[in-house]
Amino acid sequence: MKRILTIVLVVIFLPQIVQATRIKDIASFDGVRDNQLIGYGLVIGLNGSGDSDQTKFPVQSLTNLLERSGVTINRADITVKNIAAVMVTANLPPMSKQGTRLDVLVSSLGDAKSLAGGTLIMTPLKGGDGQVYAVAQGPVSTSSFSYGGQAGSAQKNHPTAGRVPEGALVERELPYALTNRSQLRLNLHRPDFTTASRVASVINGKFQSAIAVCTDPGSVTLTLPEKYQGNTVEFAAALESLQVRPDMVAKVVLNERTGTIVIGNDVRLATVAVAHGNLTLTIKETPQVSQPEPFSRGGETVVVPRTDLKVKEDKGGGLFVLKEGASIGEVVKALNAIGVTPRDLIGIMQAIKAAGALQGELEII
Repeated sequence: MKRILTIVLVVIFLPQIVQATRIKDIASFDGVRDNQLIGYGLVIGLNGSGDSDQTKFPVQSLTNLLERSGVTINRADITVKNIAAVMVTANLPPMSKQGTRLDVLVSSLGDAKSLAGGTLIMTPLKGGDGQVYAVAQGPVSTSSFSYGGQAGSAQKNHPTAGRVPEGALVERELPYALTNRSQLRLNLHRPDFTTASRVASVINGKFQSAIAVCTDPGSVTLTLPEKYQGNTVEFAAALESLQVRPDMVAKVVLNERTGTIVIGNDVRLATVAVAHGNLTLTIKETPQVSQPEPFSRGGETVVVPRTDLKVKEDKGGGLFVLKEGASIGEVVKALNAIGVTPRDLIGIMQAIKAAGALQGELEII
């Protein structure tokens, strides 16, 4: 029976006019980026699903917290199961102001069974420079549950990690000033010589002046026109909306775990002949037990091995020739003709690349 090739995802790029996209979607201004924050905290109010006594640091953290609150207690006297030590992470967006709220991610550090129903108490969040930029606190939402007994258990989703929506308040602003700057730099998300050149050309055409210069494939240096001196924000807004057609490398991406295949429209093949067939080997072990008759005076029980072996080789579609310069549509049509599955195609593409006939990159993820 002829099998039909099913490619899970094939990316076929539209004509050049439709490919145009805004500069703000393919590049960002130097220094305008997210910053990662991290902090150590405690989640309290758990229903017996917190860290056990074998995890020492949550108890130590609770002792320190109580001492700061004016309660002196011996660490050895604390045996609680309704607290859990967690790491709290968040992203600080650029230009965030004091009082801006951030979502935070809470992840268990110890052996807690669930964070459902818990409350994160005040946790300072620090940046890479060690400074505190935000403080997080609030109820933890896990969208999960985990219950069990001695003979069984039930669990939904992942109960030892959750979120606190808008649970952090920004306390310190990142120092970044756009005003009074005579130059800016655009950093491309995907460095490429052709794309950088097109960005500079579009910007120079818009402002009727050579204000954009490509310094390398990953960035474009901008000199503010006189009309925008002291008004950098308006210049950036006018620049971000410009349309550019980004260029990209011809690439085939294969995911062996899921059988997903992504083939770019610019991928081409040199002349190559392809033949593909499957060999199926089935081995089935069915041991049989031979034992003495009832009330017999001698003999012993013996296990007799029995093996069934079957070999099946598909004929496939024979040898098929893919002509030089074949487009993605022609490649798919030809591979359909020899009846391959997505997982078969992964092996075929690897073999074509090894033969030097694939004109593009092959990436396996």
